[in-house]
Amino acid sequence: MVKIGNIELPEFPLLLAPMEDVSDPPFRRLCKTHGADMMYSEFISSEGLIRDAIKSRMKLDIFDYERPVGIQIFGGDEEAMALSSKIVSTVKPDLVDINFGCPVKKVVCKGAGAGVLKDVDLMVRLTKAVIRSTDLPVTVKTRLGWDESSINIDEVAERLQDIGVQALTIHARTRAQMYKGHSDWSHIARVKNNPRITMPIFGNGDIDSPEKALKYKNEYGIDGIMIGRAAIGYPWIFNEIKHYFKTGEHLPAPTVIDRVEAARNHLQWSMDWKGERLGIVEMRRHYTNYFKGIHSFKEFKQKLVTTDAPEDLFAIMKEIEQVYAGYEFV
Repeated sequence: MVKIGNIELPEFPLLLAPMEDVSDPPFRRLCKTHGADMMYSEFISSEGLIRDAIKSRMKLDIFDYERPVGIQIFGGDEEAMALSSKIVSTVKPDLVDINFGCPVKKVVCKGAGAGVLKDVDLMVRLTKAVIRSTDLPVTVKTRLGWDESSINIDEVAERLQDIGVQALTIHARTRAQMYKGHSDWSHIARVKNNPRITMPIFGNGDIDSPEKALKYKNEYGIDGIMIGRAAIGYPWIFNEIKHYFKTGEHLPAPTVIDRVEAARNHLQWSMDWKGERLGIVEMRRHYTNYFKGIHSFKEFKQKLVTTDAPEDLFAIMKEIEQVYAGYEFV
């Protein structure tokens, strides 16, 4: 069993990564249904929360069926991080997570996200400000370092644990790599094997199959795995990994009917949470991933991304089920 504060997770938990414009409540609900053990919100700007930005406030929505769930914040100002931590605590998530890993330029330029990797003292001060402002467990997600010549994850892990961080997720790339090139989990293994480190260490980066999940579990000795991009349009990956761990065998691949059901639920839950119009429009980015690998699907995809009425969208999905009944994925 893995513990983060009072949160008890299964042995070797599978975590859903916080992904901007993806990890909202409808998507988290879908991943929970398919075996994710813990989830995080999309990352939330501390400045946005304090300004009462509507989009930032919406990201605070959490639901009991998705627990345990963490809310992730980012920022480069101690006072703003402390105040946003207090705001986050009012909605009673299970933990507060700090993002020191986002490589996107608009975040880094504000001295936040992966930008903080250049200044470990600042990282420590920002984290202390959050820890002092909440009674919830505080965890961190970060990267190996700014670039190949400044990998500092060993120092980061020790210093964060020393001030009270209760779990660390490491994306096995530098900021300079963004999401390209190969992730290097040997650095994560070194942190995990450091006798000073007692907090759970979770690995993140490039896990896209049950075989790879098992290989990395055995090879690097981490406490659990965080899955991001591989779950987009494919929430089944969590249960597939768990089944493979237990049996060494693969679950049957999701059928077209399974995929339609997932897309239908995702659409319905998105409309329920965001409102009909926004739910329909923002769902459009997901259809390609749900139906990836289906031959001659272009016409249906075009219909899905241009249709505005919910009843018409559900009718299109019903037609997809009928046209592709028994379709075999290669």
